[in-house]
Amino acid sequence: MAQETKKRQNSNQTNNKNQNRQNGNKKKGASVNRQRSAAQKNETWYKDLKKTIESNKKIQAKRVYPMNFKAPNSNDRVKITPLGGLGEIGGNMMVMETNTSAIVIDVGMSFPDDEMHGVDILVPDFSYLRSIKNKIAGIIITHAHEDHIGALPYLFKNQDLQFPIYATPLPLGMIANKFDEHKISKKFFRPVEKRKVYKIGDFEIEWMHITHSIIDASSLAITTKAGTIIHTGDFKIDHTPIDGLPADLHRFAYYGDRGVLCLLSDSTNSYKPGFTRSESSVGPTFDAIFSKAKGRVIMSTFSSNIHRVYQAISHGIKYGRKVAVIGRSMEKNLNTAMELGYIDIDSSIFIDAHEVNRYNDKDILIVTTGSQGEAMSALFRMATNEHRHIKIKPTDQIIISAKAIPGNEASVSKVLNYLYKSGADVAYQDFSEIHVSGHAAQEEQKLMLRLVKPKFFLPVHGEYNHIHRHAETAQKCGIPPKNIYLMSDGEQIELTQRYMKKAGSVKTGKVYIDNQINKQIENDVVIDRQKLAEAGIISVIAQIDKSTNKLIGKPKVLSYGIVADKEMQRFQKEVEDILDQLLINAKGEMLGNQKAVENALRQAVRKHVFRKYKKYPTVVPTIFVL
Repeated sequence: MAQETKKRQNSNQTNNKNQNRQNGNKKKGASVNRQRSAAQKNETWYKDLKKTIESNKKIQAKRVYPMNFKAPNSNDRVKITPLGGLGEIGGNMMVMETNTSAIVIDVGMSFPDDEMHGVDILVPDFSYLRSIKNKIAGIIITHAHEDHIGALPYLFKNQDLQFPIYATPLPLGMIANKFDEHKISKKFFRPVEKRKVYKIGDFEIEWMHITHSIIDASSLAITTKAGTIIHTGDFKIDHTPIDGLPADLHRFAYYGDRGVLCLLSDSTNSYKPGFTRSESSVGPTFDAIFSKAKGRVIMSTFSSNIHRVYQAISHGIKYGRKVAVIGRSMEKNLNTAMELGYIDIDSSIFIDAHEVNRYNDKDILIVTTGSQGEAMSALFRMATNEHRHIKIKPTDQIIISAKAIPGNEASVSKVLNYLYKSGADVAYQDFSEIHVSGHAAQEEQKLMLRLVKPKFFLPVHGEYNHIHRHAETAQKCGIPPKNIYLMSDGEQIELTQRYMKKAGSVKTGKVYIDNQINKQIENDVVIDRQKLAEAGIISVIAQIDKSTNKLIGKPKVLSYGIVADKEMQRFQKEVEDILDQLLINAKGEMLGNQKAVENALRQAVRKHVFRKYKKYPTVVPTIFVL
């Protein structure tokens, strides 16, 4: 035991000596390093090295944050006012203005929700445009999707709100289709070239090529006296687009190096990590489906997604199929793209809908509208056996190459149910690459932020949660939180070289449109429809003897949406009792006023129905005082 203790003591002493030796060596090393460092600092090469490091730090800071090194040299300001497209998906419209002129960026429509009965589309409220109409120098279009051009015909139906429309050729061609339908003149069209600067009012604007899910999309470089503003429009960074024309990243970098005051950037896919897949990735999936299809192939997508339609038609040609394009908007958009030379397809492969049944099913490709489950679309009518020429067969291969727009999920599900009931094979979201988004994911958003290097950042296009997430991405890319603002429709943001702030707000809203007659539906009509759908209607027709204050015969009571038919007799008796009691308590002067009697009956019936059924129905009394 004593020997073991002695061994441990000897071991500890040895460890202590080693530790002391190491500490001594460290002290000697530190002393040597200090001496060496002091010597180096006196040498020219070392001084030059340190000077270069400091210089590089400044160069890198100026490269990454160029606007931080530019002293404000102007008190000019520009106001930005979104009138649609924020807090929602679609309906994009924005105003930029100085003290003396203004431009409108996009005039888009959006879709109604399920409670807007009989409403087909929504367009922005144009009240603010009317209030500044003498300042508006032009309408600037980024691309031809409905949520960016769909409201233009309804704007131009106001004679005092017709302004020059500046856009690249395909958007103007698709706008022309709409104007023809609405019988509107195209005298305000102003075709523009990309990479060319146009002076429009107080603004110098360059259209820069960007990739998206439609041909000929553009971002905007808008130069004002206050500084340059970049508006991305809808975008993704597709390095292998179908037409071989990738995004013009060089121009974004060019403006970024010069210094960009503010960036407005698409937020739609701000929750999606990584990169959005290329449009060309859909091709192999199409090929696999076409190669296995034994019967007809019916492909539905957005009518404006010309590259998707082109890919489908190319695979149809590859497998020896004739192509029937069905759906008015699909036909017009495809014809426009072909006439303007954006795509090249031999016209001999096309057949009309009434010719489809003359061919074997394996020799037919049908390209059609209806990917959003629209009740009047060609695909929906095929699925419900209401189409004049095409009925869905169990041997059909259906491809729905689109994602449901928020709010359209129920409609898409409905048409899917019909298609599956018909026995057809349906390729939808279970095929991972049957559809790709046209919007930038987080890594592409970061790339845009790094290329443009803005001083201020305004995320646009999307609901509040989308722009909030985009703001978080911007902060990771070095944009200070104080230089980011999350806008809502109607808010006016004032920009100068020194600051960005909210300067006020204006009236915004939506106008309801019945697309079957291309006319506006007044707000009170939609509200009445909502009330009828939620609480029903009661109609009461009665005659009153003024001399006796009593009913003449039994009142006629009609009810819809309140009680079942089998309970109607009892309900009629309840209303009759209410009317009897009302007459017993009525004062003489009230019976002399038909409207007063009707109003009193309306209130009494509504109270009764609410107590019993917890509904506030629309009550329509018609009283004759005799």
